[in-house]
Amino acid sequence: MNKHVTLSIDGRTILADEGKNLVDVAAENDIFIPSLCYFKNMDQPLGTCRTCTCKVNGRYGPACTEKVREGMVIEVGTEELKDMRKALVEMMFAEGNHICPACEKSGDCDLQHMGYELGISVSRFPHLFTDHKIDWQARRMLLEHNRCIKCMRCVEEVRTDNGKRVFSYQNRGNDTLVGIDYEQEALLSTEQAREAMRICPTGAIIVRGESLGKPFGQRKFDMKSTRTDFIPQRAYAKSSETKEKKRIATTSLAGCFGCHMSMLDIDTELLELVELVEFDKSPINDIKKFSGRCDLGIIEGGCCNDENIETLRAFREHCDILVSVGECAIWGGLPAMRNQLPLGECLEEAYLNCSTNDAETALVPYHKELPKLLNRVYACREVVKIDYNIPGCPPDAQHIWKAVKNLLWGEKFSILYNEFKYD
Repeated sequence: MNKHVTLSIDGRTILADEGKNLVDVAAENDIFIPSLCYFKNMDQPLGTCRTCTCKVNGRYGPACTEKVREGMVIEVGTEELKDMRKALVEMMFAEGNHICPACEKSGDCDLQHMGYELGISVSRFPHLFTDHKIDWQARRMLLEHNRCIKCMRCVEEVRTDNGKRVFSYQNRGNDTLVGIDYEQEALLSTEQAREAMRICPTGAIIVRGESLGKPFGQRKFDMKSTRTDFIPQRAYAKSSETKEKKRIATTSLAGCFGCHMSMLDIDTELLELVELVEFDKSPINDIKKFSGRCDLGIIEGGCCNDENIETLRAFREHCDILVSVGECAIWGGLPAMRNQLPLGECLEEAYLNCSTNDAETALVPYHKELPKLLNRVYACREVVKIDYNIPGCPPDAQHIWKAVKNLLWGEKFSILYNEFKYD
């Protein structure tokens, strides 16, 4: 019979089995400790990602490496710890090129899910756009090193029937990456290969032909939070007793107009909005120039050319509140996939080396009237001050207008879990 011990988590007395993992004990008592590298099957948790950092008996450390014992005093929910954990997850997004709308694992990704649970709308750190190679050489798998967070799950857990490892760490320090033994990988059954893809907390391990997209609502992390208190970042409120009519401006920079389409997807509520909002400079009403000062500006798309920069600065100048809507505006999104390559190389591939071009007449277009391309795609907040960010590709229509109503009239709101998405 297991011995029971008494411990304290955020001032709450907990009775648990001695020696049980702290992350599991907290979850059993409806206390949320985020974790990524922790995997219950591992006898010795690694504590590599540090996402589960808590304060245990006055010292900071990963909760997944702690076995509960008598008299432990644990702090989980302090503002300092919440911000520390958010920063860790934000750094993973910023340095790893996690492009959710283009990822096969989207909706089933633990890292993406942890971003939702922590209410992360934007990373406070600049995206690095490092260009790690993709390993295509294995018979059925490919390794997307841009997405690997080095959690070591695959190294410890994926083995052949004769007990040999399929994955291993290579190099040291910042050059560390996960390598794959091609001979051992070929010995894995189809189910074992699928399991390797499943235990990866990101989209770093993909099995060819086994990662087909699922409809929204059928993916693992679409509809329900594992937290009992899921509340993403909220907009700040401006108190107002009456809903006076407001002026809004919108634009699409280096984007696809998908966010504008989502804005219009509120169906009959659009009739209510017309009574409350006047659109100034916007493709919605095809007004090309500002006619006056606007209460709020909505920006879709990042900045890929000098015309985008000029437009964005004009919006900052004419709008009291400026909102980035969608992944492209927040950090660059799909257009920023070119940031891993030199601009010249991208242009040559598109205009000179493309298989559909005529080699004899192909040239890179240039004219003084054409907008000048920037060396890379920039997030809006890298150019001007942005007051609020609404993630998604595109964001849910209800998410957009709940935030807008809060910003303009101070309406209280909460975003449903299935409305807070990166894809």
